[in-house]
Amino acid sequence: MNEPATEKIATGEEFEKVVDRSQRVCIIGAGPAGLATARALARNGVLYDQFERHHDVGGVWDIDSEFSNMYESAHLISSKKSTEFHDFPLPDEAADYPDHATIKKYFRDFAKAFGLYERIRFEVSVEKVERDDDAWIVELDTGEAFRYDAVCIANGHLNDPNWPRFPGEFTGEMIHSCEYRSSDLFADKKVLIVGAGNSGCDLAVDAVHRAESIDISMRRGYYVVPKYIFGVPAADFGAGAGKLSMPMWLKQKVDSLLLRTIAPDPRKYGIPEPDHKLYESHPIVNSQLVYHLGHGDIEVRPNVERFEEKTVHFTDGTSADYDLVVMATGYRLTFPFIDPGHLHWREGQKAPDLYLNIFHPEYDDLFVMGLIESDGGGWQIRDWQAEAVARFLVAQREDPKRAEEFRKLKRGPAPDTSGGVNYSKFDRMAYYVRNSVYRQRMQELLDGPLG
Repeated sequence: MNEPATEKIATGEEFEKVVDRSQRVCIIGAGPAGLATARALARNGVLYDQFERHHDVGGVWDIDSEFSNMYESAHLISSKKSTEFHDFPLPDEAADYPDHATIKKYFRDFAKAFGLYERIRFEVSVEKVERDDDAWIVELDTGEAFRYDAVCIANGHLNDPNWPRFPGEFTGEMIHSCEYRSSDLFADKKVLIVGAGNSGCDLAVDAVHRAESIDISMRRGYYVVPKYIFGVPAADFGAGAGKLSMPMWLKQKVDSLLLRTIAPDPRKYGIPEPDHKLYESHPIVNSQLVYHLGHGDIEVRPNVERFEEKTVHFTDGTSADYDLVVMATGYRLTFPFIDPGHLHWREGQKAPDLYLNIFHPEYDDLFVMGLIESDGGGWQIRDWQAEAVARFLVAQREDPKRAEEFRKLKRGPAPDTSGGVNYSKFDRMAYYVRNSVYRQRMQELLDGPLG
């Protein structure tokens, strides 16, 4: 490190020692997006420091981390083929839908293969990121502070559990799904899962053989996609691997008809009719949920109206008693260490307004990595994001004309990444992209302005 120098952060608060790490980039996090970012910066000759609050890489995929929301039965809901890095495939022996242990090892192998470990500082948390003129001051929970020329935020977006508010008080046991680890939790209990996203449905299936009873509360209808279609992983079937083959309005009709043809109608088993078209919200990807609904192992309930001791009242006027309520209600998108204003996050918006979900329109030295949800694409998309950031940083240093051209581009209207899909207005859909379209946009960027 360079010799410490005394500096002042933008708030006016002084640190006795701010270590000058100018000419370097700070990467926050060593999960999938953080590792992809580190590799891209390294291969483009960009110096960086990386901070990770856990003692190893992998982010949420490390079930042993206190910061993970992983559970014992967790697997990818997208196929390995559609999720892996193209130049670092998952092992041939890995299942079509690998479990969390396989994925954790995959990321550790990735970090070893590309020499990333020696550049990561583990077991430290970033507490604050503040602007200071044309640089950033990064403060750690150790009390240390560093000055960087740029910051890549790669801490993920599954960190802040969303707790919906319902009238009344539940006097039984209540947890958020982020706390769930093992089906032992359900043993001999009357269980209610609130929320029917993919984690909620996984937990309901987990509970079937352990709980006395298991209900799942759905406030709206969902499309249910089996993990295999004609023996092929759903994400790899037809256009699922990423190529546009038909207009979206036609694809929605064709794929909806296909689902009705190859899979049981979920409405028959109590799942409400969706209030949106296919692809406008993330579907349930699960082959066991409808099976257990059809066997009477799980019962669908409507939205919760209120709690009364151990009784849960639902919006259809029914009620039931439970020992355990699990809130599988997702996460709030938050970046607690930085002022939302620095992220071009305007009041009322559900996500930062960034070019391609990465680039700030004004700052040329602040990037958010991996801020996407999509119908596929996995970690390769994050690799392309990282490559684009690395090339922009290099252009600022070596090719000012090219850098200025991209500055103008990112300050203008962002290209469409929806592919004509009118996404639902739920919080998590605020940063949702159509996999095939986003891939195309990233390739256009890397082959063109940042080529």
